[in-house]
Formats: sequence, structure tokens, C-alpha cells
Amino acid sequence: MKLVSSLRLHNRFFLSLLLAAVFIWSLSSIEWNSKDLLHSGGGPTLLQIAEGLFQPDLSADVLAKGFESAWITLAYAIAGMSLAIIYAFIVGILASGVITSAKAARITNKVIFRGILGFTRSIHELIWAWLFVAAVGLSPFSAIFALAIPYGGILGRIFADMLADVPKEPIHALKSAGASKLQTLIYGYLPLVWADFISYTMYRFECAIRSSAIMSFVGLGGLGYEIQLALQDLRYDRVWAFVLFLVGLVILVDFWSNVVRKSLTDHQAKSGLRSGWISVGFAILMIFVSWIFIVLNENAHIFELVSDQNIGASKRFFGGMFGFNNENPAFLDPSNWSNAFKLTLETLEMSIMAIGFSTIAAFLTVIPAARNMANGQLTGNKKWYHSLMFWIVRVIYIFSRSVPELVWAMMIIFIFKPGLLPGAIALALHNFGILGKLWAEVIEDMDPRPIRNLAAAGASKLETFFYGILPIVMPRFLTYILYRWEVIMRTTIVVGFVGAGGLGMDFKLAMSYFDYTQITLLLICYMILVIIADFASESTRKAVK
Repeated sequence: MKLVSSLRLHNRFFLSLLLAAVFIWSLSSIEWNSKDLLHSGGGPTLLQIAEGLFQPDLSADVLAKGFESAWITLAYAIAGMSLAIIYAFIVGILASGVITSAKAARITNKVIFRGILGFTRSIHELIWAWLFVAAVGLSPFSAIFALAIPYGGILGRIFADMLADVPKEPIHALKSAGASKLQTLIYGYLPLVWADFISYTMYRFECAIRSSAIMSFVGLGGLGYEIQLALQDLRYDRVWAFVLFLVGLVILVDFWSNVVRKSLTDHQAKSGLRSGWISVGFAILMIFVSWIFIVLNENAHIFELVSDQNIGASKRFFGGMFGFNNENPAFLDPSNWSNAFKLTLETLEMSIMAIGFSTIAAFLTVIPAARNMANGQLTGNKKWYHSLMFWIVRVIYIFSRSVPELVWAMMIIFIFKPGLLPGAIALALHNFGILGKLWAEVIEDMDPRPIRNLAAAGASKLETFFYGILPIVMPRFLTYILYRWEVIMRTTIVVGFVGAGGLGMDFKLAMSYFDYTQITLLLICYMILVIIADFASESTRKAVK
């Protein structure tokens, strides 16, 4: 056992060194010269953006527009997630292999349906939105399907893993009693994973709110559309006003999520059962109201998608992507592949820089962000300023993760010249709030007794952190770093849309020039990058367990 523990410790140490070395390597891709990095008016622009943050435009017309846009953003997110849940539930069950008997059939189902889930979740929702808009036009269904497909893929993968990891004893007992496959699923598997699935779905719904906001980039409405208009007019006070509405939405969803999770963990108590049913009823009501709004107010009719005009446009678009009637498609030209691989490498460097920046920022702020550090429960040392620091950092975390990466990039590009650095900073600003929150929760879940013993022995805060807290939490910290890197990898193409470099910048140009075979080439490179990131992340996570 000591040998195994020692090997794990060495694995974590060398993995930390490897991650640090890769991060330093990524920094070498930037020309660290202020003349090459900043616009000539970058400094004054930064001051104007900061001034708008502290003096947002809260006039009556802006507030009215904010409430209207927030509702549109929320309605799209709810409608998209409702379809995503249906897709995830059906395909996730099939991908888990729990309803098949023969071993060969079970393996085949897992390969086929996990492949479908992997493909749909590997492409970012904004890419799906752009493809749908190009194929069927500016229909609300373009945004709804663009949210439903990747989020359904993510939820389906998690749902399949949950079902596959269910303890086998209750399932064997049901089978021994003569239960059919369907009865085993309904009375055995589902009750054991239902609470975890709902909890994770609520977390993904918070993410869907942010994704719904950035659908404006392809011409669809909502808070993102208003933010984009305000940025074009250089009205930073209005930008922050609409961003505050987005932050408010995320906080409301987070509160709702906490209520749902509490009712799931307290399901035996009458209060927990009552709040659980209220949450379910409220969710059904919101889904119903959202779809009614989209159909009546947004004039979205499903039959429009199968009109002759849309079918013809879809055939031309997807036929163009496959290179039909094109004598020299881009994905068969070696010179195009060479350039695409160069952009792929830049995208990889951007993602590594982003996770490096966010890791450093989270590392510097996670201690004051942990509740048990602020109230003295962990160290036995409580100061009045600990609580103050706790709330300041937690508010920064909420603000950081509430603003989508694309919105951060749209503001940063006014300060920095186009390139990898503004994209990496935008990705880091969004992800550091998520990473810090996850890390702080890890510290809050720690056993406080070893840390108290260190503090009682006279260890300083720094010594307590490095010799007490860090060795215990490091495996979870590394796991979350790798998980967020996977997410960042999928998002790098999006920040490239506004000039942050990499595959995204070239993808936007290809869409603008209707170069469909180039779009196919870039998507292939993008998916290869995502698959490599998934494989590398999964392998390294196993090494640190």
C-alpha cells in the first residue's frame, strides 16, 4: 500500500511539473512587446470599460430592454434544455448498454451511441447555431437546436456513465425476481441515478443560460444581442447594465439549483418532498410558458423547417460541405491541411495559456474563498476581514463565470490587438471563476482535524496551506484543471470569431466567403483537437487517482 501511495504521489508531482512546463511553452508563442500586444488606445479604452462597470446605465429604457432580453435568453435556454434532456435520456440509456442482454449487442450499442454523443458534444453550440442559420435561416429553432444538440450530448454521456456505474446488487435482485429489462430500468437503474442526474442537469442549465446569451453572434436575439449592439456603439455603461442582467439570471438559476439539490438530499423530510414537487411543477410550467412564447411571440413554427425552400437551402449547404460539385475541395488540398494544422497548434497553445492563467488566478484566491477558512472552522483562527474577503472573492467568482467567454473576448479585443493572448485572457476570465468555486468547495468538504492540529502546533497560514491543505486537495485540483481544459478546448474556436486567432478566426472567414469545404476542413481539425484533449485528460485523470 505504501508503494502504491508513493507512486501516486510521484505521478501527481510529475504531472504538476509537466503541466507547468507545457504552460511555459505556450507562453513562448506570444511576442511579449507592448507595441505588438496593445492597441494605441488600449489604455484609455480599459479605463472607459472600468468606468462603465462602476457607473452602468440603469435608465428606464435600458432596464425595460434588459428585462425583455433576459426573458428571451431564458426562454431559449429552457426550450433548448427541454429537448436536450429528451435526447440525453433516450441516447444515454442506449449508450449505457443496460437494456441489452447479449454482450456483443451491448458493446455495439455502447460504441455507436457513445460515438453519437461524442460527436454532438464535441462541436460548440455557437458552431451548431451558425450551421443551422446557414442551412435554414434565422429561425428561433436554430438557437434551440444549437443548444439542444451539444448539451444533450454532454448530459447523455454523463447519464450513460451514471447508469453504467450503478451498483449491481439491486439489479441482480430484480433480475432474480423475474423483472424484464424495462422493469429493471424503471425500478432499478433510474431510482438510483435520478437525483444525481437532476443535480447535474441543473448545473448544465446554468451553462445553457450563458450559451443562450451568445446566440446573438449569429443574428439571434437576447441579452447577447444587446451587449453586442452596445459594444458597437462603445456604450460600455450599457454593456455592463446588460451584463448585470445576465449575472442576475445566473444567480437566480444557481439559487433554484440549490433548492432542487437540497430537496433531493432531504427527500425523506416532508419539507424536502414538498419543495421537490414545487420545483418539478415550476420547471414544467417554465418549459410550457417558454415554448408558448417562442411559438406565438417569436413566430417559430416547426413545419417551416421542412419547407421546400429550407430543404433546398440545407441540401446546398451540406452538399457544399461534402464537396459536391466542387472539383478541388479544400479538405483534399495538402497545402490547406498544412495551414489548418498551424491554426490547430495555435488553438492548442491558446487553450493551454487560458487554463494556465485561470489556474494561477484561482490558486491565488481559493483560500479566502473557502467558507470554512473564512469562519475559522478549518484553522481555528477567525478574523473580521476573513468574512469580508470571502464575500469579495465569491462575488468576483460569480461575476467571472456569469459572463460568457465570447462577451469577455468582445471587450478585450478593444484593448489588445488580434491574436492568441486576448483569446486566452477571455477564456481565463470566465473559467477562473468556475475553477475557483470548484476548488473552494473541495476545501470546504475537507476533514478539518488534521489542519487544526497543524495550526495548533504553530504553523503559519502559508505552512498550513502547503503542508496540510494542498497535499489533500491536490488530486481533486488536478482533476478539475484537466476537466476545465477539456471545456476550454471546445470554446477556443468561439473566441476566435472576434479576432482572437486560431481556428475560430479562419472559420468565421470561411463562413463569410461561403467556402464550405474549408469549413469542413476546419471542423475536422477542431474535432481532432477535442478528441485528443478528451483522451489526454482522461488518461492523466486516471494517473492521479
